[in-house]
Amino acid sequence: MIIYYTDGSCSPNPGPGGFAVIKDMEPKIVGYEKDSTNIRMEGKALIAAMNDAAGEKCEIFTDSEFWINVITKWAPGWEAKGWTKKGGEIKNLEIVKEACAVYKNSKAKLTWVRGHEGDTGNEMADQWANKAREDRIDGQVGS
Repeated sequence: MIIYYTDGSCSPNPGPGGFAVIKDMEPKIVGYEKDSTNIRMEGKALIAAMNDAAGEKCEIFTDSEFWINVITKWAPGWEAKGWTKKGGEIKNLEIVKEACAVYKNSKAKLTWVRGHEGDTGNEMADQWANKAREDRIDGQVGS
């Protein structure tokens, strides 16, 4: 099984953003957006990891409990109601739709890990997400 760690970064928030995907404890994919938010970057990182797995069984560790809930709990109901929710608009709807579609066609297990608590994979993802944002890098990294 493939093991991923993902993270997103934005400073200031909103502002320039970066994300990172760590695959089997090696940096694999980073992304950059000039105008973004932490939430957008976290979602983009999860999408990138699921796409990289290409249908293979994987476990993705993320410190974004929000995105795990969006993908596994809330979005199926929003989709059933025509992508609407009680209480207003669904923010970042294009990313939500993409994440849900990719997740449905994946064999991914999404696992929450507490951020900034010394988990090696989470710390590596955080460092690379910051690097992507600071250095404005986008694409494959590492081997």
